[in-house]
Amino acid sequence: MFAIISFLGFTLLVAVISYYKTRDEDLSHETGYFLAGRSLPWYVIAGSLFLTNISAEQLTGLNGNAFAKGASVMAWETVAAVAMIAFALIFLPRFLKGGITTVPQFLEDRFGKRMRLVASSIFLYAIVIGFLPFVLYAGSITLSKLFDLSTLFGTSDTVTTWIMVVTLGVVGGIYAVFGGLKAVAVSDTVNGVGLLLGGFLVPILALMHLGDGSMAAGFQILISESPERMQAAGIGAEAAIPWHTLFSGILLINLFYWCTNQAIIQRTLGAKNLAEGQKGVLAAAAMKVFGVAMLVLPGIIAWHMHQRGMLNIPVKEVLANGKVILAQDMAYPVLVREVLPSWLSGFFGAVLFGAVLSSFNSGVNSLSTLASLDIYKQYINKTASNAQTVRVGRVFGLATIVVCILIAPFVATADGLYTLMRTIMAVINVPILAVVMMGILSKRTPALAGYIALPFGMIFFYITHFVLKDDLGFIKLNWLHLVGVNFALMFGIMLLVRYLKPLAQPYNQVHTQEVDITHWKYARHACWIIVIMLIGLYAMFSGLGLLSTDGSVLKVFATMVIGVTAIYALLKILAWLRSNSSVTAQKASPVADTRAYK
Repeated sequence: MFAIISFLGFTLLVAVISYYKTRDEDLSHETGYFLAGRSLPWYVIAGSLFLTNISAEQLTGLNGNAFAKGASVMAWETVAAVAMIAFALIFLPRFLKGGITTVPQFLEDRFGKRMRLVASSIFLYAIVIGFLPFVLYAGSITLSKLFDLSTLFGTSDTVTTWIMVVTLGVVGGIYAVFGGLKAVAVSDTVNGVGLLLGGFLVPILALMHLGDGSMAAGFQILISESPERMQAAGIGAEAAIPWHTLFSGILLINLFYWCTNQAIIQRTLGAKNLAEGQKGVLAAAAMKVFGVAMLVLPGIIAWHMHQRGMLNIPVKEVLANGKVILAQDMAYPVLVREVLPSWLSGFFGAVLFGAVLSSFNSGVNSLSTLASLDIYKQYINKTASNAQTVRVGRVFGLATIVVCILIAPFVATADGLYTLMRTIMAVINVPILAVVMMGILSKRTPALAGYIALPFGMIFFYITHFVLKDDLGFIKLNWLHLVGVNFALMFGIMLLVRYLKPLAQPYNQVHTQEVDITHWKYARHACWIIVIMLIGLYAMFSGLGLLSTDGSVLKVFATMVIGVTAIYALLKILAWLRSNSSVTAQKASPVADTRAYK
């Protein structure tokens, strides 16, 4: 009973705070509804980014992968911090300078109106098929297991999943459709505080459970028994995420997710100014590094507890050869139910409920923005008023919710929730990223380059991954390296078109004066701190640190120094190359405007 009361209490608190903070907002205007009136401070941006990403599909899916395959899956989180640095320093300044509302709008400014329609259609598909159903499914199974809802309702697991999917979809829809971006962002911030508290409490209590009351003893078990499962870098043929993929597919997928994914970056487009936006993004990046403790560590602890007979993970299927396949996506909710005291389960359930709503709300809000501003107002009713545009966005949001509710329960057939979601998104995300990056890096690349490369990239990845199963005939690649090959081929195609048919005049982005684009003066300092944290994390959980008797603090420190020095040298070389290319361009075309993007 107390669990239910605490659940309802915290959920109601979030709703009251969200209403209080947004009660005076003008939601009949496009900017007010879709961009929160461009008024979001850094801490709201940080909290909203963190919670939109760290939702139940992350907690359940990534911990499930860690349960099955070990700590190398943390690459999805750690490399995300690198991508967020790129977003803060490179992408966000361009987006805010152009005063854009959507990423397709930037592509229209750079490549023309048709590219905006193409990109918007792709984003709509990606969010509806590759994101929102996974959010609903992961949230439903996590909450179902946490509260043992099947027993409470007297229904089967399948029926319970449907009940929870519908509940989450309906409640989330109310926030997103009727509250606008600011309601979503404010609720995210409040829930984010709760998620930090509850999320870090789970591994602490789980370690104490594993160590028979001692957190230190529990941690010692992790690094001494099967220490390879704590190896941060994927070393060896059996690694889930081989270390070399961090520099290809993992990096590229994260760059798309954090730099061009409308569902994620929309709250940054509502920043008061560039400095506030950069502070929010980099604060969220730092939280991503610490987030490994709640997104990966519990899965590894669950594996050790299962091996010791302390935790019972449900069986998914038994193969013909007798091999038992466990339901890895159940590892986290089962662990939480085992280690959390009953008086805390209600609070944590409310936090997870809010986390699911956060990701779902953000996706629905972004879909509404894309449908109303990029399609309805551009092609159906060009003279639509603000009120009409917002109303269409709300109707489309409601229709999307119904579709996602119908799709979500069928995600249960996936082998690995998180990997499946990322694989589906890889069909469209890297092609979109390649076109956006070319638009930023090259001022003379014509729209034709994007129109050729975009369908090529999507078709190439679909055929080579889903049809040929990553086998190119002469070599079989890890699917993440295939993502890198796809990106390289697309870039090569666009560079060839740029060489054969360059724009007569270089593209010069116009500053719309929507917001102040003065950089945060400590942005680069914050970036270096995050980089040092990342190098230290990987060095600590390797043979140089805790996972070997030969490891030492000195070796970890030396690795950090070498890593930082190498990155600094690389950045200097790139800056020198860019400077030389700029001088060459000025000599070749003295009338070209070279002030853009500086």
